[in-house]
Amino acid sequence: MNYLAIFLQAASAEAAQAPKGGTGLSFFLMLALIFVVMWLFMVRPQQKRQKELNQFRDSLKKGDKVVTVGGIYGTVNEVKGNGKIVLEIDANVKITVDKASLVKDFSEAQQQ
Repeated sequence: MNYLAIFLQAASAEAAQAPKGGTGLSFFLMLALIFVVMWLFMVRPQQKRQKELNQFRDSLKKGDKVVTVGGIYGTVNEVKGNGKIVLEIDANVKITVDKASLVKDFSEAQQQ
């Protein structure tokens, strides 16, 4: 007998002994569980942070300390209606930035 015939005979004997049902269902259940865990630990917290950031940007008023995503620290001097903010970054130095480029200034919160 050649090796190919022995291998095919052993493979067919193993296939006959393998359980026929349930393997597909358990695979899909495990896959669904992985997606649920990813949603709970990754997507949901990110959505919460994004919602808080949007609320912060919508509630900006004159005198709030902010940081741009580029790392410029400043104080809100004027809130324009078209999504732009005028920041005072030094005495008599003002720049206009987009509201979407602002994050909260946490430096004062860490010092207290």
